[in-house]
Amino acid sequence: MAAHIAPAFRTPMTDLVGSVMTHQTGSRCADFEMRAMECLEAYGVQRGRVRCVDYLDDLRECTFKIKQLARVSEMRMERHRQWIMGERSSEDHYAPPARSDAY
Repeated sequence: MAAHIAPAFRTPMTDLVGSVMTHQTGSRCADFEMRAMECLEAYGVQRGRVRCVDYLDDLRECTFKIKQLARVSEMRMERHRQWIMGERSSEDHYAPPARSDAY
């Protein structure tokens, strides 16, 4: 994950858009970002890249959902493989969708 580093040249524009790129406005990743930033603040950017790697990985997963999307992709591929091999019927090829009012 790219480290959060202050810009080389500070301008009114960097001050204006610097706070836009956070998860603190009601996002579900706000706690992960806060923990990662507190750790980076405690250790500094250079040492924080080593010591805060768990917090930064949690923030990256919450933001980009890399592991979750890989898991869903694996399930789809396995379901498709079972359908090709005849272990799964055409009606049962995909899981039934969630109810429309489930969320």
